[in-house]
Amino acid sequence: MAAMKAVGIIPARYASTRFPGKPLAPIAGRPMIQHVYERACRAKHLDEVWIATDDARIADAARGFGAPVAMTSPDHPTGSDRLAEACQDLDCEIVVNIQGDEPLIDPAQIDACVDALLANPNIPMATLVHPAGAAIASDPHRVKVVLDAAGRALYFSRAPIPAQHTGGAGTADDAPRFLQHIGIYAYRREFLLEFAALPRTCLEVAEGLEQLRALEHGYAIQAVIVEAFESCAVDVPADIAKVEARLAASG
Repeated sequence: MAAMKAVGIIPARYASTRFPGKPLAPIAGRPMIQHVYERACRAKHLDEVWIATDDARIADAARGFGAPVAMTSPDHPTGSDRLAEACQDLDCEIVVNIQGDEPLIDPAQIDACVDALLANPNIPMATLVHPAGAAIASDPHRVKVVLDAAGRALYFSRAPIPAQHTGGAGTADDAPRFLQHIGIYAYRREFLLEFAALPRTCLEVAEGLEQLRALEHGYAIQAVIVEAFESCAVDVPADIAKVEARLAASG
């Protein structure tokens, strides 16, 4: 158990342009949000796991499988803003934002994110990244990140970063190493409340990436490189079959 109390919160909204009602989509007989919740509960560093939503249908389903629910405003622009409202009355030092569309999330990844804050007392926020091939570079749905020498994030982008300079003699070893962002965040509770009160920034809006708000306001984000990672996020209805196939294969 972590020395500091850590709470995981799964933000869930019913409205979705590409997949309305996604949190309640059935996967192997259970709503997707239940798969996420049950896997998050296996994380060793989380003392509690909550679901934060603005929709009564999601809240009713969550309570039906035993999850505590925080009802939040429908007007939050990002998941982290929803988290900040949800944790207002929670007694904890660390809050973990767990994506509600990752029904196969690895509990060890949640623990790795919490560990990053425990190991770096001056860092207000942490996240995960993993090495990826060049094929992801031009995919705007895959968020890339570049880090400094201490593993802190320099920038996140949907564009291919780092770019490969072609104006000189290079070797295969000079090819850029792409790091793909994994959308899990661990915040110190006090910082999360401060973060939500910060004005949204130009880069955050342009890239559609909430973490850029922290960087633009001068806050550090510690990144943990996870070498082995195989995501199975649900973005569109067709992804449900992929998740069910993975579940069947794993028994």
